[in-house]
Amino acid sequence: MLPNPISILPIEILLSTIFHQYFNSSYCLSLVSDSPLNIPIKNSFTYISPGDGELFVNQLLDVSEMGCSDYIVRMQDPKKFMAAFEKVNHLGNVRRSDRKIVFLPPEEDNKTRIDLLEVLALKESGFVANILLVLPTTELSLCSYYDLVTHKYVGPDDQVDEPYYLDRWNSCSSKFEKNANLFPHDMSNLQGKTVKVACFTYKPYALLDLDPSKEPLGRDGTEVRIVDEFCRWVNCTIRIVRDDEHEWGEVYENHTGVGVLGNVVEDRADLGITALYSWYEEFLVLDFSVSGIRTAITCVAPSPRLLASWEMPLLPFSWYMWLALFVTFIYSSLALTVAKGFSMDKVFLTTFGMMITQSQADVGASWRVRSITGWLLLTGLVLDNAYGGGLASVFTVPKYEKPINTVQDIVDRGIDWGATHDAWVFSLTLSPEPLVKQLVSQFKVSSADVMKKRSRQRNMAFSVERLPAGYFAIGDYITKDAMLDLTLMQEDFYYEQCVVMMRKSSPYTQKVSQLIGRLHESGLMLAWETQVALKYLNYEVQLEVRLSRFHKDVDNIEPLNFRHVVGVFILYAIGVMMSTVLFILEIIAQKKQIPLTLLTN
Repeated sequence: MLPNPISILPIEILLSTIFHQYFNSSYCLSLVSDSPLNIPIKNSFTYISPGDGELFVNQLLDVSEMGCSDYIVRMQDPKKFMAAFEKVNHLGNVRRSDRKIVFLPPEEDNKTRIDLLEVLALKESGFVANILLVLPTTELSLCSYYDLVTHKYVGPDDQVDEPYYLDRWNSCSSKFEKNANLFPHDMSNLQGKTVKVACFTYKPYALLDLDPSKEPLGRDGTEVRIVDEFCRWVNCTIRIVRDDEHEWGEVYENHTGVGVLGNVVEDRADLGITALYSWYEEFLVLDFSVSGIRTAITCVAPSPRLLASWEMPLLPFSWYMWLALFVTFIYSSLALTVAKGFSMDKVFLTTFGMMITQSQADVGASWRVRSITGWLLLTGLVLDNAYGGGLASVFTVPKYEKPINTVQDIVDRGIDWGATHDAWVFSLTLSPEPLVKQLVSQFKVSSADVMKKRSRQRNMAFSVERLPAGYFAIGDYITKDAMLDLTLMQEDFYYEQCVVMMRKSSPYTQKVSQLIGRLHESGLMLAWETQVALKYLNYEVQLEVRLSRFHKDVDNIEPLNFRHVVGVFILYAIGVMMSTVLFILEIIAQKKQIPLTLLTN
């Protein structure tokens, strides 16, 4: 329980006034104080008597995870609170953009005033918009006066951590002199404050280094337009932070990183964009806005080619049918052997001839042989006509290899797929499904030059994004010439939601999410995608990807030509060569048997 002091101090009266004006809607309030405070609080609250080191961090973490994200702090060393608060912000899972922190003076002296003002200059304070300092004045009077001060936070970078005087409170009248808003930073007007945005060139999300004569800011893209519109809305200035070498980058276990993700997690950037999906591992260390773009990930894979001509005579029947024919041949041969009194004289040749409807010599008077021969002739007639009809179809309509349309096809073929960064599989790595695990194991990361070379070798599929307005996010290594031999897959690997990433409990999260919601309502997201695609994307490549299935799925009926019958002649040539070899071997064997016959005579 919170201890009850004997009398109510002026600072407690002021705190009660602040609470009823600004904290009435707080879900839960945390009181962090070295000494007891007597405040009539109706809302849920948690009282913390700060410990030392990690104990204090764990105390704050526990109450933060319960939802007590507004703080009233009264400590001899307020910097200790900000250091612990920053650690809790990284460790916890609760996020909130509009957290409020009120610092009360532990003593009524000038040193306390200086200590509290130094809090505003801390790096940790730069990430919290709503900080209120209650500073005691040194005036000698029967009444107590308290200055209410915050940091400027908005405006030029060299002024954001400067103290900003808000109001003064008189204990005798229990009133404020100006009745000013004690938490003025609602993020609606940043007064030109610099917002650092991490991104890299990836069409159509972000394009940098554009010609200033055509694009005054030298940048464009669907997500670049989101942050540009955000700064027009809240009056801020964008500064681009780049790490093009590492692209999306990654976050390490010690909360450092490279690329876009590393710039955000290490606070080198306030916002991170460029096709950042709602990845679970990144959610543990960063804050996400609402979804801006829904994208689907699929691949362009090697197009199916015409089957080799030597395979065409085999196509009228499936492999199961050919197996059934072989079993029928063996079974019929055995039946004919039994019917002939277990004589195997010309049995296989006779059976094969009847199955291809060839005329036979006199089979004799045995009803058993005649019965088997009759059924074999009927079977051969049906099979021969079925095969002839299928063969005519195969020779008339071109036959292609089996296309790669689904994830299962990629896995069954064992073909590699990949891109220039492993961010494409971040959404799949935690999946327990064997099919997805195998798919991830086939993903390969290569440089753009290597990918461009492999795009012409038909040994790899390349990941692309299917965007909501009908366009595609395609790497520059996929050219129009390469697309002539690539086809867009029918099945998507997965779909994702693109978000803007920020540090945990960033003060920008709520405003960015509000803006994205308004952009969706107005339809600007789809309009921007179309505008950027028509302006910057290679339209020929876009058209080739979109129509890749259409012009490859059309079966062109054509007259019979030499290309269709090459396979038949190949099989004929193989048969002639085998017959010739067997004929020569028979002659050689016959010559070896003649001397033995003469010696016997």
